[in-house]
Formats: sequence, structure tokens, C-alpha cells
Amino acid sequence: MPSITPTVRVPTSETFLRAIQLTHVPAQVNDEAYEATTQYVPWPKSYGGDMVAQSAAAMMRSVEADRTLHSMHSYFMRPVDVGATVRYEVERLRDGRGYSTRSVRGYQNGKTVFTAMGSFQVPEDGPEYQPGSPADLAPEALRSAAEVLAGVDGPAAGYWSAGRSFDMRHVPGPVYLDVEGGPQAHQAVWVKAFDRLPDAATDRLTADLHRAALAYVCDYTILETLLRVRGLHWSSPGLSTASLDHSMWFHRDGRADEWVLYVQEAVSAQRNRGLALGRFFDRQGRLLATVAQEGMIRSSS
Repeated sequence: MPSITPTVRVPTSETFLRAIQLTHVPAQVNDEAYEATTQYVPWPKSYGGDMVAQSAAAMMRSVEADRTLHSMHSYFMRPVDVGATVRYEVERLRDGRGYSTRSVRGYQNGKTVFTAMGSFQVPEDGPEYQPGSPADLAPEALRSAAEVLAGVDGPAAGYWSAGRSFDMRHVPGPVYLDVEGGPQAHQAVWVKAFDRLPDAATDRLTADLHRAALAYVCDYTILETLLRVRGLHWSSPGLSTASLDHSMWFHRDGRADEWVLYVQEAVSAQRNRGLALGRFFDRQGRLLATVAQEGMIRSSS
């Protein structure tokens, strides 16, 4: 059993930075390979954002410096051990003048646990369009997870408060212990890394780091609107959830260590599965990324 360290209520972004630390290793299946370690969570299986961000980082390592990740599509295939190594094998499927395509498979315990494809583009100038950012309360006016859970004991409360690398503030309210704001198909979450993330050697590598940060944080709350519509919260008796598949499109560069508004909506729920959509806007209202994710949601209530 891998060694894992319980979280403490000291806010830090080191968890995310540790998650995306890649070690280059000899490839066994495809063109190049990297290893990364999943981070502590107080549950039996690792956090899905580890695999999304780690696979994105591995694919970004495999392309030339003139192109950036604009989309990725992923499947979560098996539960992944907490605090253990995952090996990511990257295949260079295509390198064209304007676009590159990569596939990546994550392996643990001799089995495929995660698979993804990513597309990269050499940036071009062109006309722009985006939907407007919804008007919501400023993040400074909202309670942090630590404030919501002050006085609540237990590893889950400690993890939600400080162990996820990002300050997350819900509109109309969180769903940790009950459904604040009542059942509805929409919510928004202001998100910001607890610490300023380090600048890399080049602007492109810095932008890649913040793409990886959005990929990492997006899985924490994207299924919560599906909980809301059923009147469920993370502490509901008998609740079991799992990410099934995930798609993400990166539209514009932004910083995940500045406040970003993550606007989310439930699309459909059926057969103990649900689909949710999310959009990341910066404080200037620019659309940074779009997320679609399907998850399994089972409950005894």
C-alpha cells in the first residue's frame, strides 16, 4: 500500500504542483513516457483531476514550443490508488504545420487506468466571439471553504478547507454538508490557487502551467449541479460518485492564481449517470475554457 500523508488545514498550492511533477522514464508502449504521483485524498480512490492534469502535462511535454493545447478528451477507466505512481505513455499521432495530435494512456498496477487525446495548435490571429460572463457576487464577499467548515472535524472537512490547492467559493453556496441555495441546475464557483504559481522559463511554459491548473481544478465541482438537482450533498448517506469521461477546450490564456469564475450547469441525469457543463471566465469576463463531464452518481437516499 503506498504511503500517503493526511491533509492539514494550512492552505497551500503545493499539492497541485506536486501532482504535475513529471519524471521522464523509458517508454514501454508508445513514443515517450512520464511518471507522476497521485495526491492525498481522504477517500479510497484518487482525485480525477490528478489524471487529467498529469496527462495534459505529459502531452504538452511532447510537442514543439510553437503550439499549445486547445482541446483534450479523456476517459477514466479504473480507480487509481492514492499516493501511487501512474505511468503516462504518449503517442505522437500527427505533427502538421498548424496542428499536432497526441494520445496518452495512464498505467498503474499493470493495467490501463486512464486514456486521453489532445490537440495542439500553432496560434493564429482571427475574429473572436464568446458568451458574456454572468454577473455574480465578487469572490471577496463570499465565504471560503475553511470559513464554511470552521468547527467541523474530520479528514473530509480538512481536505475541503485547505487540501485542494485552490480557494473555492460557491454561488449560491456549497454542497459539503447540505444543499445551500436549494435544488437547482446551476451554480458558480470562484476559484483561485492559494499561492501565486511559479512563472516558467518562457511565456508558453507559463501558459501551459495555468492550463494544467484549470485541468486539475475542474473536476472538483463539475458534478455538483447534478447533486443539487437531486437534493444531494457530498455528505449524503450512501453517496457514491465517479468521473466517467471528460472533455475540455482551452480558448484563451489566463492565470489560475487570479480569481476565475467557474460557471456550471446540469444537462441531464439518468440511469445513475449525469452530464454537466462548465465555463471558466476571468475577472475581466474573458472565456478561458469550457468543460463537459459525465459522472456516475449513486445514492441510497
